[in-house]
Amino acid sequence: MSNVLRLAIVDPNDNSRNQLKNMVLGMDIVWLEAECSRYEFFADVVGQTKPDIGVVAIDNNPEKGLKLIEQVREIAPECAVLVVSTSTDGQLILKAMRAGAKEFLTHPIKVEDLLHALDRISASKFGGGPGGGRSCHVLAICGATGGVGSTSVAVNVGCLLAKEPKNSVVLCDLDLSLGDADVFLDTIPDYTLVDVAQNITRLDFTLLKRSLTKHSSGLYLLPRPVQLQDTSLVTPEDLTRVLGLLKASFTHMILDLSKSYNALDMVALKSAKDILLITQLDLPCLRNVVRLMMSFNEVEGLAEKVRIVVNRVGLDNGQISLKKAQETMGREIYWQLPNDYKTMVEVRNNGVPLVEQAPRASITQAISTLVDSLMSDKAAAGKANVDPSKAGSTWLSFLGGKGKAKK
Repeated sequence: MSNVLRLAIVDPNDNSRNQLKNMVLGMDIVWLEAECSRYEFFADVVGQTKPDIGVVAIDNNPEKGLKLIEQVREIAPECAVLVVSTSTDGQLILKAMRAGAKEFLTHPIKVEDLLHALDRISASKFGGGPGGGRSCHVLAICGATGGVGSTSVAVNVGCLLAKEPKNSVVLCDLDLSLGDADVFLDTIPDYTLVDVAQNITRLDFTLLKRSLTKHSSGLYLLPRPVQLQDTSLVTPEDLTRVLGLLKASFTHMILDLSKSYNALDMVALKSAKDILLITQLDLPCLRNVVRLMMSFNEVEGLAEKVRIVVNRVGLDNGQISLKKAQETMGREIYWQLPNDYKTMVEVRNNGVPLVEQAPRASITQAISTLVDSLMSDKAAAGKANVDPSKAGSTWLSFLGGKGKAKK
């Protein structure tokens, strides 16, 4: 994995050192290069291992800890120092920063705070601005209506990505009521999204991966809850924390959204780098695409991430033409997936992904090239090139409006 941060830790306290180790172990953005229990030896450790980040816990002896920060900065100026302490004293924080610390975290360390600190350090070392160092590619997949094949796309995109040894991929089923990603993968999970969300404060990254279900393709699955009454147990705040942990643990994360576009779905959409909006070439789907894009345009930066994928192209002669669909939506179609009903029914009923059961099928090849395109740096296609207000007016008249959306 690119842009991995190599860490060296010094903390004379065994308990707090082990807690920090457990927090970083399993994070794909971090490699624990060395650990040390004595301040006196840490400078030599840094000189020999040359880590990207030196984590210095200063509670055992703040005076020695501050001197060590200065020493590390002198012998290894390229090593960013992250200070950890139970103290919130402003003077101590100021002294640590003056000594050369880049970040200061207080015990008990929250995972989100550690991730943000690592993210800032990574961005400064590798470039790309905030968030640029973290290499998890988050892909949200949603449908213009039910039954358009968004879960099929999500599962098979995930399995194709997971086939690459360099990738670690997780699929999160966010249709908490009727999600069926586990059926597509023929798995019976031991834990669900509710279990992980309710125990998020006690999970380290190793336990997180153990809570997921691993498919033979290499894809990890975090499924929807078993009981319908459990759907309300996951809050947007819970999901934000879960996604943060998953982003730190995997190179790719696939989010299979529900069709309700609720608060949880909005968290997923905002977290995503790319959004695949799956549709078909019929009137209800295209109408919903326009409605959705009008809503997405109200959230800063959201509409720009959307890529329209038309599924089941060639389903029948009654489909709306691609040209007319693009004019109606006001968006270019990013990708087309052919209609292959027989193959898709077989893989779904057998619980086997396309790449394993039908690797040479046209639908498999189309999804494979879609994945290649998404993972490449050539992201110019699929962006809006028509005034959204003009596209919206097409359907506003159909809905009974007169050029403006009714408030």
